[in-house]
Amino acid sequence: MSKEITVAVIEDDENLRFLVRHRLETEGYNVVQTGDGNEAEKLILEKKPDVVLLDWMLPGKEGNEICENIRKAGFENIVIMMTAKSQDIDKIEAYSFGVTDYISKPFNMDVLIAMIENKVRFFLPKNTPEIYHFGKTEHQPNIHSLVRDGKKIELTILENRILLHFLQNVGKEITREELMEVVWGYSSNVNTRTLDMHVVRLRKKIEKNPDKPYYLQTVRGLGYRFVDEEEN
Repeated sequence: MSKEITVAVIEDDENLRFLVRHRLETEGYNVVQTGDGNEAEKLILEKKPDVVLLDWMLPGKEGNEICENIRKAGFENIVIMMTAKSQDIDKIEAYSFGVTDYISKPFNMDVLIAMIENKVRFFLPKNTPEIYHFGKTEHQPNIHSLVRDGKKIELTILENRILLHFLQNVGKEITREELMEVVWGYSSNVNTRTLDMHVVRLRKKIEKNPDKPYYLQTVRGLGYRFVDEEEN
């Protein structure tokens, strides 16, 4: 049964790439693939897959460079980095390149499929025409955008998920743990520092003064609260 979801498998180990592709196709995913880092960027930007499984070490270009380049080019879908356990990676820094999550090799295929299904459920935009308003800003979650003073402001997938959850829970105190679960789904690789980094970036897009946030307020020792009253 087709899920109408395309996964790009970027992996230079032909045996692993075959196994992953075969399992994904068995699960009903469409698959595109390459084992070359230089070809990977072109493939991703042309095919625009819903999910990218991206090896960290590739001939031609490393995975973090590929991820950073496709994000700069406007690609906003899911990127799961595949890393060997022996590779010492600064995951906080790599999240800034735009990685959605990680899975370490060797991995269990069932775990990989569960991770992909989790990300698809949380990250891919649903066909809902809902529009939210706060102050003089309009949030259009289905196209990951804000509109303010006639200008469109693009949001990343993560920023979009964070803001949407706040706008669905205006005035409610939300713990960091709840927010991480909603935005990332269950992932042991995500920590509060990563979350706070994305909140800082979101504030730069929604606040007049990000250093003294009006809408997205910090609740000390707990998390955050979104206040929806028109700013003076």
